[in-house]
Amino acid sequence: MTGLDETLVETFRLLSRGVSDRRHPFHTPTLATLAADGAPTARTLVLRGFEAPSRTLRLHSDARAGKVAELAVEPRAALHLYDAGAAIQLRLSGHVTLHRDDGIADAAWAATRDFSRLCYAIQPAPGTPCPEPPSAPTDPVAGRAQFCVLLFRIARLEFLHLAAAGHRRARFTWPAGGTPEATWLVP
Repeated sequence: MTGLDETLVETFRLLSRGVSDRRHPFHTPTLATLAADGAPTARTLVLRGFEAPSRTLRLHSDARAGKVAELAVEPRAALHLYDAGAAIQLRLSGHVTLHRDDGIADAAWAATRDFSRLCYAIQPAPGTPCPEPPSAPTDPVAGRAQFCVLLFRIARLEFLHLAAAGHRRARFTWPAGGTPEATWLVP
């Protein structure tokens, strides 16, 4: 990779690999949102899909989770991905749309394995205080009512590669209604 175009192509390739290879570090990005009190919150999710032409990443959540309530109020969010072996960090910012009872959610649910579906059937809701850990759900169908798709559309992407021969950092932006921009940054 020598130019900005090649860097973006490689970045999108790595995001796609994060979807398909569950052992790749980009498979589990960290999502940052703003809590109701204005404090930042972060948590790890699983990257379920990526469409390069629209710059859209797909993640799943329990609709009762705090992050969904936070995104309903403030849809701006950030994703952080880091591959220690390759020394590559991605920082993404963008907007999230939530999908529960529509074709996007239906298609994602249909493609989800039973093991993953069980995550959304937990009772009571995630984050609820309880005297002991709840029993694991056993009915994968029961989770559909709580299943939510988060579509994260990248508005800004920063790529950082740490290397002994010289660090490289680039920023790509896609302003709403504007012209995409790309530039190198001092690492």
